[in-house]
Amino acid sequence: MKAIAIETSGRVGSVAVVVDGVAIQEKEFAHGLKHAAGILPLIDELCRTRSWGPGDLDEIYISVGPGSFTGLRIGITFAKTAALATGLRLVAVPTVRVLADNAPPEARNVIIVLDAKRSQIFTSLLVREGDYWIESTPAHLDSLSGMLEHAPSPVYLLGEGLPWHRRFLPADLDAKGIIITPENAWRARATTVAKLGVEMARRGEYTDPLLLTPMYIRRPEAEEKLYGVSGVDSGS
Repeated sequence: MKAIAIETSGRVGSVAVVVDGVAIQEKEFAHGLKHAAGILPLIDELCRTRSWGPGDLDEIYISVGPGSFTGLRIGITFAKTAALATGLRLVAVPTVRVLADNAPPEARNVIIVLDAKRSQIFTSLLVREGDYWIESTPAHLDSLSGMLEHAPSPVYLLGEGLPWHRRFLPADLDAKGIIITPENAWRARATTVAKLGVEMARRGEYTDPLLLTPMYIRRPEAEEKLYGVSGVDSGS
């Protein structure tokens, strides 16, 4: 079984090739998502190294958000097109689960922190049940202080939005059971998208490419200014 996994929700995107359920190589975009439009040449390079053609692939796993509007749009457009053109089975992997998988083994509760600007974050509270992370609070728009107000203790924080939202943390982190994970745990990776995608595929959790949309949570800022609204938008 041959597959590819794509992660374009964060500031640095990556692609992984998967053989028989195991990610065997991962490559990052050389200059982060500024050049994510080069996703096709990068995937072509990884596949050609193994003499794979488009018809050799069986599945594609894609990180669907929340995260970067532009990155998600590029990654999901490619995944949809590839699935429709070649018949690849497609698995849509929630980005919050990809990030939660970076938490240390002792963590049981995780809050995802992704910058949404205007003192807001794209966030989710996930709880570990056995070897799996369950979204106790689904991905939504909130504030870090609002999430912490009702969070279980101890709770681990991770995500690329932490540097912009540290000012909303209480001073007594230890007393409140709030633990900030190391910075190397804040970024989603294609290898983890592959791992979760394989697990979902084994459970038959495939997505119709015609129905796949990015999980934007809210409209892009340009659209909010154009329409004069700030409503939630799951992607369209």
